[in-house]
Amino acid sequence: MSLPLDGLSAIVTGAGRGLGRAEALELARLGAAVVVNDYGQPGRDGSGEASAAPAEEVAEEIRAAGGRAVAHLGDVSDHEQARALVELAVETYGRLDVLVNNAGILRDRMIFSMSEDEWDSVIRVHLKGHYNTTHFAAAHWRARSKAAGGPVYGRIVNTSSEAFLAGSAGQPNYAAAKGGIVGLTTSTALALAKYGVTANAICPRARTRMTEDVFAGFEEPGDGRLDALAPEHVSPLVGYLASPAAANVNGQLLVVHGGMVAVVERPRVAAKFDATKEAFSFDELDELLTPYYADRPANETFAAAEVLGLKRG
Repeated sequence: MSLPLDGLSAIVTGAGRGLGRAEALELARLGAAVVVNDYGQPGRDGSGEASAAPAEEVAEEIRAAGGRAVAHLGDVSDHEQARALVELAVETYGRLDVLVNNAGILRDRMIFSMSEDEWDSVIRVHLKGHYNTTHFAAAHWRARSKAAGGPVYGRIVNTSSEAFLAGSAGQPNYAAAKGGIVGLTTSTALALAKYGVTANAICPRARTRMTEDVFAGFEEPGDGRLDALAPEHVSPLVGYLASPAAANVNGQLLVVHGGMVAVVERPRVAAKFDATKEAFSFDELDELLTPYYADRPANETFAAAEVLGLKRG
Protein backbone atom coordinates (compact mmCIF):
# COMPACT_ATOMS: atom_id res chain seq x y z
CA MET A 1 0.00 0.00 0.00
CA SER A 2 1.45 3.33 -1.05
CA LEU A 3 1.84 6.20 1.39
CA PRO A 4 0.73 9.81 0.71
CA LEU A 5 4.28 11.12 0.37
CA ASP A 6 5.93 8.11 -1.27
CA GLY A 7 8.66 9.19 -3.67
CA LEU A 8 8.81 12.74 -2.34
CA SER A 9 11.63 14.50 -0.53
CA ALA A 10 11.31 17.13 2.16
CA ILE A 11 13.29 19.64 4.18
CA VAL A 12 12.21 20.49 7.72
CA THR A 13 14.10 23.32 9.40
CA GLY A 14 14.50 23.50 13.16
CA ALA A 15 13.73 19.79 13.20
CA GLY A 16 15.99 18.70 16.04
CA ARG A 17 13.39 19.29 18.74
CA GLY A 18 9.75 20.14 19.41
CA LEU A 19 7.48 20.94 16.50
CA GLY A 20 10.12 20.46 13.84
CA ARG A 21 11.01 17.01 15.15
CA ALA A 22 7.34 15.95 15.18
CA GLU A 23 6.89 17.31 11.65
CA ALA A 24 9.98 15.52 10.30
CA LEU A 25 8.85 12.23 11.87
CA GLU A 26 5.34 12.65 10.43
CA LEU A 27 6.59 13.38 6.91
CA ALA A 28 8.82 10.32 7.10
CA ARG A 29 5.93 8.20 8.41
CA LEU A 30 3.91 9.30 5.39
CA GLY A 31 6.70 8.14 3.07
CA ALA A 32 8.89 11.19 2.44
CA ALA A 33 12.68 11.17 2.48
CA VAL A 34 13.67 13.95 4.86
CA VAL A 35 16.53 16.38 5.32
CA VAL A 36 16.50 17.16 9.03
CA ASN A 37 17.91 20.66 9.54
CA ASP A 38 18.81 22.08 12.94
CA TYR A 39 21.52 24.47 14.05
CA GLY A 40 21.56 22.66 17.37
CA GLN A 41 22.04 25.59 19.74
CA PRO A 42 20.79 24.70 23.23
CA GLY A 43 19.31 28.10 24.14
CA ARG A 44 15.88 28.99 22.83
CA ASP A 45 17.27 32.50 22.36
CA GLY A 46 19.81 31.17 19.87
CA SER A 47 22.64 31.02 22.41
CA GLY A 48 25.20 28.28 22.91
CA GLU A 49 27.46 26.28 20.64
CA ALA A 50 25.97 24.83 17.46
CA SER A 51 25.75 21.05 17.48
CA ALA A 52 24.84 18.42 14.90
CA ALA A 53 23.48 16.12 17.63
CA PRO A 54 19.78 17.17 17.59
CA ALA A 55 19.47 16.83 13.80
CA GLU A 56 21.49 13.59 13.74
CA GLU A 57 19.34 12.05 16.47
CA VAL A 58 16.10 12.76 14.61
CA ALA A 59 17.56 11.52 11.32
CA GLU A 60 18.65 8.32 13.04
CA GLU A 61 15.19 7.92 14.57
CA ILE A 62 13.69 8.11 11.08
CA ARG A 63 16.18 5.61 9.67
CA ALA A 64 15.62 3.23 12.59
CA ALA A 65 11.92 3.20 11.71
CA GLY A 66 12.73 2.24 8.11
CA GLY A 67 12.66 5.69 6.56
CA ARG A 68 15.24 7.77 4.75
CA ALA A 69 16.82 10.81 6.33
CA VAL A 70 19.98 12.87 6.39
CA ALA A 71 20.95 15.54 8.89
CA HIS A 72 22.02 19.09 8.11
CA LEU A 73 23.71 21.38 10.61
CA GLY A 74 23.11 24.86 9.30
CA ASP A 75 21.82 28.30 10.19
CA VAL A 76 18.91 29.09 7.85
CA SER A 77 19.31 32.81 8.54
CA ASP A 78 22.61 32.60 6.62
CA HIS A 79 21.89 32.87 2.88
CA GLU A 80 24.65 30.54 1.76
CA GLN A 81 23.91 27.92 4.39
CA ALA A 82 20.27 27.94 3.24
CA ARG A 83 21.51 27.42 -0.32
CA ALA A 84 23.58 24.44 0.86
CA LEU A 85 20.54 22.99 2.62
CA VAL A 86 18.44 22.99 -0.54
CA GLU A 87 21.37 21.68 -2.57
CA LEU A 88 21.81 18.81 -0.09
CA ALA A 89 18.20 17.74 -0.60
CA VAL A 90 18.55 17.85 -4.39
CA GLU A 91 21.89 16.05 -4.41
CA THR A 92 20.76 13.37 -1.96
CA TYR A 93 17.25 12.66 -3.27
CA GLY A 94 17.37 13.96 -6.85
CA ARG A 95 14.99 16.83 -6.23
CA LEU A 96 13.15 18.77 -3.53
CA ASP A 97 9.37 18.47 -3.20
CA VAL A 98 8.46 19.83 0.23
CA LEU A 99 9.85 22.65 2.35
CA VAL A 100 8.70 23.06 5.95
CA ASN A 101 10.06 26.22 7.57
CA ASN A 102 10.00 25.92 11.34
CA ALA A 103 13.32 27.18 12.72
CA GLY A 104 13.13 30.06 15.17
CA ILE A 105 14.36 31.66 18.37
CA LEU A 106 12.86 33.87 21.08
CA ARG A 107 14.26 37.05 22.62
CA ASP A 108 11.26 38.44 24.45
CA ARG A 109 11.16 41.99 25.72
CA MET A 110 8.66 44.86 25.90
CA ILE A 111 9.01 47.29 23.01
CA PHE A 112 10.40 50.04 25.26
CA SER A 113 13.09 47.71 26.64
CA MET A 114 14.06 45.77 23.52
CA SER A 115 17.58 46.20 22.14
CA GLU A 116 18.37 46.49 18.47
CA ASP A 117 20.10 43.11 18.55
CA GLU A 118 17.08 41.45 20.17
CA TRP A 119 14.93 42.81 17.36
CA ASP A 120 17.34 41.99 14.55
CA SER A 121 18.16 38.46 15.69
CA VAL A 122 14.53 37.29 15.86
CA ILE A 123 13.62 38.92 12.54
CA ARG A 124 16.74 37.37 11.01
CA VAL A 125 16.12 33.77 12.11
CA HIS A 126 12.34 33.69 11.60
CA LEU A 127 11.61 35.98 8.67
CA LYS A 128 14.91 36.01 6.81
CA GLY A 129 15.31 32.29 7.51
CA HIS A 130 11.95 31.62 5.85
CA TYR A 131 12.94 33.85 2.92
CA ASN A 132 16.33 32.22 2.43
CA THR A 133 15.11 28.64 2.13
CA THR A 134 12.04 29.68 0.14
CA HIS A 135 14.20 31.63 -2.31
CA PHE A 136 16.39 28.64 -3.18
CA ALA A 137 13.53 26.14 -3.19
CA ALA A 138 11.49 28.43 -5.48
CA ALA A 139 14.41 28.78 -7.89
CA HIS A 140 14.73 24.98 -7.96
CA TRP A 141 11.04 24.49 -8.76
CA ARG A 142 10.99 27.24 -11.37
CA ALA A 143 13.97 25.70 -13.16
CA ARG A 144 12.39 22.24 -13.02
CA SER A 145 9.11 23.59 -14.36
CA LYS A 146 10.84 25.30 -17.26
CA ALA A 147 12.76 22.12 -18.09
CA ALA A 148 9.57 20.04 -17.89
CA GLY A 149 7.51 22.52 -19.86
CA GLY A 150 4.77 22.58 -17.23
CA PRO A 151 3.92 22.46 -13.53
CA VAL A 152 5.96 20.40 -11.09
CA TYR A 153 5.30 19.25 -7.53
CA GLY A 154 6.17 21.67 -4.76
CA ARG A 155 4.83 22.39 -1.29
CA ILE A 156 5.84 25.05 1.23
CA VAL A 157 4.54 25.05 4.80
CA ASN A 158 5.57 28.10 6.81
CA THR A 159 5.22 28.67 10.55
CA SER A 160 3.47 31.79 11.79
CA SER A 161 1.97 32.24 15.26
CA GLU A 162 -1.02 33.35 17.28
CA ALA A 163 1.28 36.14 18.46
CA PHE A 164 0.66 37.68 15.04
CA LEU A 165 -3.08 37.02 15.11
CA ALA A 166 -3.90 38.23 18.61
CA GLY A 167 -0.93 40.30 19.67
CA SER A 168 1.72 39.54 22.26
CA ALA A 169 2.83 42.48 24.35
CA GLY A 170 6.23 41.08 25.29
CA GLN A 171 7.09 39.81 21.81
CA PRO A 172 7.07 42.72 19.33
CA ASN A 173 9.98 41.20 17.38
CA TYR A 174 8.41 37.73 17.26
CA ALA A 175 4.92 39.02 16.40
CA ALA A 176 6.33 41.21 13.63
CA ALA A 177 8.35 38.32 12.19
CA LYS A 178 5.35 36.01 12.26
CA GLY A 179 3.19 38.61 10.56
CA GLY A 180 5.87 39.04 7.92
CA ILE A 181 5.88 35.29 7.34
CA VAL A 182 2.17 35.42 6.47
CA GLY A 183 2.87 38.16 3.94
CA LEU A 184 5.77 36.16 2.51
CA THR A 185 3.53 33.10 2.27
CA THR A 186 0.70 34.77 0.38
CA SER A 187 3.11 36.49 -2.01
CA THR A 188 4.95 33.22 -2.63
CA ALA A 189 1.67 31.39 -3.19
CA LEU A 190 0.72 33.81 -5.95
CA ALA A 191 4.17 33.79 -7.55
CA LEU A 192 4.65 30.01 -7.65
CA ALA A 193 1.14 28.75 -8.41
CA LYS A 194 1.81 28.61 -12.15
CA TYR A 195 4.74 26.28 -11.50
CA GLY A 196 2.57 23.83 -9.55
CA VAL A 197 3.81 24.96 -6.12
CA THR A 198 1.62 25.81 -3.15
CA ALA A 199 2.55 27.84 -0.07
CA ASN A 200 0.58 27.88 3.17
CA ALA A 201 1.21 28.96 6.75
CA ILE A 202 0.18 27.49 10.08
CA CYS A 203 -0.21 29.04 13.52
CA PRO A 204 0.55 26.12 15.84
CA ARG A 205 0.13 25.94 19.58
CA ALA A 206 2.30 23.30 21.25
CA ARG A 207 4.37 22.64 24.32
CA THR A 208 7.97 23.00 23.18
CA ARG A 209 11.24 24.46 24.41
CA MET A 210 10.15 27.85 23.04
CA THR A 211 6.80 27.87 24.84
CA GLU A 212 7.71 26.20 28.13
CA ASP A 213 6.96 29.32 30.17
CA VAL A 214 3.79 30.20 28.22
CA PHE A 215 2.19 26.87 29.07
CA ALA A 216 3.80 26.38 32.47
CA GLY A 217 0.39 26.37 34.19
CA PHE A 218 -1.11 23.76 31.89
CA GLU A 219 -0.44 20.32 33.32
CA GLU A 220 0.28 17.37 31.08
CA PRO A 221 -2.22 14.50 31.49
CA GLY A 222 -0.95 11.69 33.69
CA ASP A 223 -3.34 9.00 32.51
CA GLY A 224 -1.65 8.12 29.22
CA ARG A 225 -3.76 10.47 27.09
CA LEU A 226 -2.00 12.62 24.51
CA ASP A 227 -1.16 16.06 25.86
CA ALA A 228 -3.51 18.63 24.31
CA LEU A 229 -0.41 20.74 23.70
CA ALA A 230 1.67 17.95 22.17
CA PRO A 231 3.40 18.79 18.86
CA GLU A 232 1.83 15.61 17.48
CA HIS A 233 -1.47 17.52 17.23
CA VAL A 234 0.22 19.86 14.73
CA SER A 235 2.30 17.52 12.58
CA PRO A 236 -0.61 15.74 10.80
CA LEU A 237 -1.73 19.08 9.30
CA VAL A 238 1.80 19.66 8.02
CA GLY A 239 1.75 16.19 6.48
CA TYR A 240 -1.56 16.93 4.81
CA LEU A 241 -0.44 20.30 3.42
CA ALA A 242 2.68 18.60 2.05
CA SER A 243 0.63 15.96 0.24
CA PRO A 244 -1.04 15.76 -3.17
CA ALA A 245 -4.40 15.86 -1.37
CA ALA A 246 -3.80 19.56 -0.61
CA ALA A 247 -3.31 20.60 -4.24
CA ASN A 248 -6.14 23.14 -3.99
CA VAL A 249 -4.96 24.65 -0.70
CA ASN A 250 -2.81 27.68 -1.46
CA GLY A 251 -2.08 30.98 0.25
CA GLN A 252 -3.95 29.90 3.38
CA LEU A 253 -3.39 30.52 7.10
CA LEU A 254 -4.52 27.77 9.46
CA VAL A 255 -4.52 27.68 13.27
CA VAL A 256 -3.89 24.22 14.72
CA HIS A 257 -3.69 22.77 18.20
CA GLY A 258 -5.19 20.07 20.42
CA GLY A 259 -7.40 18.37 17.83
CA MET A 260 -8.58 21.61 16.19
CA VAL A 261 -7.87 23.23 12.83
CA ALA A 262 -9.28 26.67 12.05
CA VAL A 263 -9.07 28.34 8.63
CA VAL A 264 -8.36 32.06 9.08
CA GLU A 265 -10.00 34.48 6.68
CA ARG A 266 -8.05 37.33 5.20
CA PRO A 267 -8.86 40.72 6.78
CA ARG A 268 -12.22 42.12 5.78
CA VAL A 269 -13.51 45.70 5.86
CA ALA A 270 -15.48 46.18 9.11
CA ALA A 271 -16.81 49.64 8.33
CA LYS A 272 -16.55 52.27 5.60
CA PHE A 273 -16.97 56.04 5.79
CA ASP A 274 -17.15 58.51 2.89
CA ALA A 275 -16.25 62.19 3.00
CA THR A 276 -19.14 64.57 2.33
CA LYS A 277 -16.80 66.84 0.37
CA GLU A 278 -13.68 66.24 -1.73
CA ALA A 279 -11.55 65.35 1.30
CA PHE A 280 -12.14 64.63 4.97
CA SER A 281 -11.73 67.34 7.55
CA PHE A 282 -10.53 66.68 11.08
CA ASP A 283 -13.98 67.51 12.46
CA GLU A 284 -15.76 65.13 10.10
CA LEU A 285 -13.41 62.28 11.00
CA ASP A 286 -13.95 63.05 14.67
CA GLU A 287 -17.72 62.89 14.20
CA LEU A 288 -17.55 59.58 12.35
CA LEU A 289 -14.71 57.61 13.93
CA THR A 290 -14.79 58.62 17.58
CA PRO A 291 -18.36 57.29 18.19
CA TYR A 292 -17.61 54.20 16.11
CA TYR A 293 -14.63 53.20 18.26
CA ALA A 294 -16.32 54.28 21.48
CA ASP A 295 -18.97 51.61 20.87
CA ARG A 296 -16.47 48.83 20.20
CA PRO A 297 -14.56 46.84 22.85
CA ALA A 298 -10.97 48.00 23.22
CA ASN A 299 -9.82 44.38 23.16
CA GLU A 300 -11.99 43.31 20.24
CA THR A 301 -9.08 41.63 18.44
CA PHE A 302 -8.41 39.44 21.44
CA ALA A 303 -12.13 38.70 21.89
CA ALA A 304 -12.38 37.56 18.28
CA ALA A 305 -9.41 35.28 18.74
CA GLU A 306 -10.96 33.74 21.82
CA VAL A 307 -13.88 32.53 19.73
CA LEU A 308 -11.44 29.95 18.39
CA GLY A 309 -10.23 29.11 21.85
CA LEU A 310 -7.00 30.99 21.23
CA LYS A 311 -4.85 32.65 23.83
CA ARG A 312 -2.21 35.30 23.44
CA GLY A 313 1.31 34.01 22.96
